[in-house]
Parts: sequence; C-alpha cells; structure tokens
Amino acid sequence: MSCFPSQEVAQGILEKAARLATKGRYGEQALDPHPVPPASQDSFDVPLPRNGRDPGEVIEALDRAARPGLSGMTQPGFMSWVIGGSHPVGVAADWMAAAWGQNACVYDASPAAAEAEAAGAKYLLDVLDLPRDSSVGFATGATMAAFTSLAAARLCVLERAGHDFERKGLCGCPEVAIYIADDAHVTNYSVLRYLGFGSNQMRRIPTRTDGTYDCDALERAMEKDTAPARIVLAQAGHIMSGAFDDFGRLAALCKRHDAWLHVDGAFGLWVRASRRLRHIAEGAELADSWSVDGHKWLQIPYDCGFAVIRHEEYHRRAMTMQAGYLPDGERRRNNSDYVPELSRRARGFAVWAVMHCLGRKGIEDMVESHCHAAHLLAQAIKRLDGVEVVNQQCLNQLAVAFECQSGDGAEAVAEALNASGRYFVRTASWRGRKLLRFSITNGDTGPDDIAPLVDQIIAAWQAVSLAAA
Repeated sequence: MSCFPSQEVAQGILEKAARLATKGRYGEQALDPHPVPPASQDSFDVPLPRNGRDPGEVIEALDRAARPGLSGMTQPGFMSWVIGGSHPVGVAADWMAAAWGQNACVYDASPAAAEAEAAGAKYLLDVLDLPRDSSVGFATGATMAAFTSLAAARLCVLERAGHDFERKGLCGCPEVAIYIADDAHVTNYSVLRYLGFGSNQMRRIPTRTDGTYDCDALERAMEKDTAPARIVLAQAGHIMSGAFDDFGRLAALCKRHDAWLHVDGAFGLWVRASRRLRHIAEGAELADSWSVDGHKWLQIPYDCGFAVIRHEEYHRRAMTMQAGYLPDGERRRNNSDYVPELSRRARGFAVWAVMHCLGRKGIEDMVESHCHAAHLLAQAIKRLDGVEVVNQQCLNQLAVAFECQSGDGAEAVAEALNASGRYFVRTASWRGRKLLRFSITNGDTGPDDIAPLVDQIIAAWQAVSLAAA
C-alpha cells in the first residue's frame, strides 16, 4: 500500500500550495516585512495524530500555523539584513527541483543536476570575472563556501610546509598562522574553529574605521611571524560599511610570504558584475579562493552559496568522498567533489534559470540600481539634524546614527519604520555606537522607493526628537 496520494490528489496539493505561497507575496494578503510575533507560540506544537490527516487539510494547517510568524523577506521594504528577494523564476525552478527529487551528488545519479551546476559555474566565473579555470562548489551559503575554500587552503599550505595532512591530519602539523581582520564577519571565525584552528593560530589584525585591514599592521605581523604555513582572510563588502580591502596589496603580501589569500565576498563580490563599479573590487581576482552567496544579490531562493577556488586539485582533494558504490576517477562532474555534502538538493537548476532570466546586463543593472538607491538615501538623510551616515557609502549598505538626548534614537526610528507595515530594519552595535542599518538588496527595490522611505524616516525622527526634547 502506497503512502503517497493519487496523482490527481497530488496535483491538487501542489496547486493549493502554490496558491497559498504566492498569496503571501503577490496577493492582497502580502506578508508584512516586519512580522508581529503570534499571540500563541504553540501553532506548530500540536499532538501528532495517530492516523494521517487529509493532505489538503495539512497544507492549509501549515499555512495557518506559519503565516503569523513569517517575515516578508521578499518584500521591497525588507532592508534589515543582506537578503535577496527570491526571484520568481528561481522559486519556480526550485519547486521543479523539489518535484523532480534529484539528489545532486554524482553525475550518474542525476546528469541534469551535474550539467546545470557546471553551466552555472561558467556563468558565475564570467559575471564575477574570476579566473576561468577555477572550480566552483554549490554550497548552502557563504559560511559553508568559506569552510570549503579554507579546507582547500589548509591542505595546500600544510603541504607546502612539508606536512601530509591527508595521512596525518592536524596531528603534529606545523603551525598555521591565520591572518584575519579584527572586524571580519563572525562566520569566518566560526569556520576556522570548524576546521580545527583555535585563537592561538588566529592573528587578529587591527582595522581602519571602515572595518577593513590596516595593511601596515598586517605587513608588520607577517614580517615578524615564523609560522611556516599562512592563510589571509580578506573582505569584499564589510557587513556594516560595505568597504573593500586593498586586494592588490594583500595579494602582493601573500605572494611574498607564500600565503593563501581567501576573499569573503558574500554579497560585495557581486559588484564585479558592474563595469562602472567593479573598480571597487579591483584586485580580488588575484586571490586563491572566494566565498559568495547566491541568495543575496543574485536573488536565488534559500539556500545557495558558491565556493570558488583557483586550484581545483586542492579543492577536489579537500572534498572528494570515496566509496565502493561511488564513481571513481571519471572525467564528468560529480557535484559532491566540490562541497562537504553528499546527499543534497540540486541548487544548479535555480541558478541556471535566474542567471538566464536576468542575463549579464540584468545582474549589472540590479547591482548598480541598488547602489544608486543607497546613495540617494544617504544624501537625503545626512542633511537631517542629529543624523550621521557613519560609513562612506560605496555599495548598498548604510550605517546611520540618530543622536538624541534619550540615547536610543536609532532604536526608536527602527521601531517606527517597522510599525508602518512597509519596512523591516534593524539596529546593530558597531564601534561602540548603536546604528540603524539599511541593506538594499531586494530585486524589487530601486531608486524610486527611496523618496517614500525618506519621508517615513523624517516623520519618525521628528517624533523621536520631539519626545526627547
């Protein structure tokens, strides 16, 4: 007896799910960018029935349980974190991938999944203008992309230092010096711990006011260090300021000290898609590896990230799994050779579809539109009394201080914007100040959306200032 419904019932379930899902995005009941926590927290915590429920009823119950706690992450007013809007073509391709039920592990299991990722990898290297012979792994996001990249880096630098990591692991290995900016994204510190590195191996380098390396301090640290194996982590798009490291100087330092250079480009690396703006990330192509997200600026549905590595040999050696039932030594692409997962969803279908839908020019126009929108917002609000745009706006990120006597101006403005039902923004602490962050990343957001946002900010700030007077 099959546990699956009939083909006719299954078709109805999928159509109902599509109606309910799109109602929250395109219909009259669009999700509030800022979710209000439901009055009851037990919408999901109900007894598991002994006998199964009607499939259509289950889907409706799921919608009722989830909807009060869903964020409108796909809405143009969502600017709290760097999150893309999930392009409808990507959503459709992802639904197809789920319906096809492909395990994207090896070529023999799903040639289509392998070919889609191979094509997507070529598009990615072309759009980001990275070395075309680099290898690409499709990971869950930039965190696991960094893990993959730095696993390859660990293997490489230890081998250069004369240590057989594949046989001995970290046991008795030479010291590895990890140079990382003191203001680097927290996920990089986590990834290093996952890879077996502790605080003794991490050389935390002071940063400038924009969160990027003090390259003079880095150079001094590398000159006096005696560790035989070295890795340098750089940033393309600081999470608060949007700033970029000096990749040309970092690459020269790494070459001098035989170090591996990795670039955390979770969202900022996409600026290389723009011919007008790519100078901001000039020199990033000189690195040994890059981690970048697809579910941020490329608007791929969650989850999607890319580990891009110049040295395919180390990439494959760090990731390849071997077993008697898996293909060995074949020339065709096995996706599991490039990421830590064996069983996983076929991420390449959504990537292929969205990149074809946008085209090279569409990606370029989107990046430039978001950066222009952030510039317009910065120019408008920096004129307000008591308001300071803390970062030198060069990308799609703004960090804004609202100074008032009560001391909580940023939090009060954020609450007012979120209460409007049109926006979702969040505050963050950076360099001893409470700041309001704006991340303009949604594919539906552009320069035309800035004027009404400015009006809301002005009204909120005036109310806060009056209350504090």
